[in-house]
Amino acid sequence: MASGMNAAHVYKRIKEDGLPDTYVIIGPDHHGVPFDFVMCSDDYLTPMGPCKTDRELTGALKGMVPDSANAHMLEHSVEVQVPFIQYIDPDPHIVPIIMSRQDPVTARRLGEILANACEGRDVVIIASSDMSHYVPKQRAAALDSELIGRIAALDPDGIFHAVRSKGISACGYGPIAAAIAASRPDSAEILKYSDSYDSLGGDPGAVVGYASAVMYRK
Repeated sequence: MASGMNAAHVYKRIKEDGLPDTYVIIGPDHHGVPFDFVMCSDDYLTPMGPCKTDRELTGALKGMVPDSANAHMLEHSVEVQVPFIQYIDPDPHIVPIIMSRQDPVTARRLGEILANACEGRDVVIIASSDMSHYVPKQRAAALDSELIGRIAALDPDGIFHAVRSKGISACGYGPIAAAIAASRPDSAEILKYSDSYDSLGGDPGAVVGYASAVMYRK
């Protein structure tokens, strides 16, 4: 309810651009799973029905990316994206991945693994993250603009620097950096910025920020 009005801009753009064969979704781990990153080769089930995983791509990733349905059981960061994909695509295939260790080395390592495995395939890489958590509305906008600027510049190292130097409480900065590394894009476009007060009202002194952006490769 809070972030959907923002995320919808990305999925509209994917639909307009043309549906891929596979969606790789990278989200942060909120529960302390015992992996640097971990995929799930089991199908997901949402209120819109089952969503199949791409067994060919998960098979190609085996041995490089651990596979555990249990690790994904409680995590919402990936699953919240799946109904949007099901809405725009009548028969989607996904590869869900969550990251527990969010640092530059791990992001580059995951990005390189995905780039190699996805070579020659029609794949869209999606990073799932909130921006600032529970800070005043103006403060969230100021902090998040620092991070959004690094995303627009396709600067993974700058993303980590902004988060750590400014104390930005974005939950999925590692997945964003990994998605950039995996996609190897030429440009990025910021589509929308909003916060939970914009979508739900409530207390403007404690909002969560959201941004939607797309990356392009020539």
